[in-house]
Amino acid sequence: MTSAPIVVTGVHLDLTDALKETVRAKVERLLRHNPRIIRVLVELVHTRCSDHSREFGAQIRLEIPGPDIVVREESDDLYKSIDILIDKVDRQLRRRHRLDKEKRNHPHPTDLGDLGRAA
Repeated sequence: MTSAPIVVTGVHLDLTDALKETVRAKVERLLRHNPRIIRVLVELVHTRCSDHSREFGAQIRLEIPGPDIVVREESDDLYKSIDILIDKVDRQLRRRHRLDKEKRNHPHPTDLGDLGRAA
């Protein structure tokens, strides 16, 4: 099984090796849950603003079959933002998997209306 590429970028922030490794370790958890992930783009942002409770932000974009999942989280600590972000994405992946499974196991009939009638 090939692993999905993980791209980590920093905006107004120097990415240290420890920070990159932390992000990669957290994202590996998502890859274990869903092997259909094509690519993971993580953006870490530092904004200088008067509200220090939203100084650091993390955004993730999961490219998967179907609509991509994009989640953003802001807090006063970058590592805290990453943890909360990964938890949110994990919940969304589980929800999407559950809904796909539900749709597969309980198909609904489609009403074609007038298209199904012969003229």
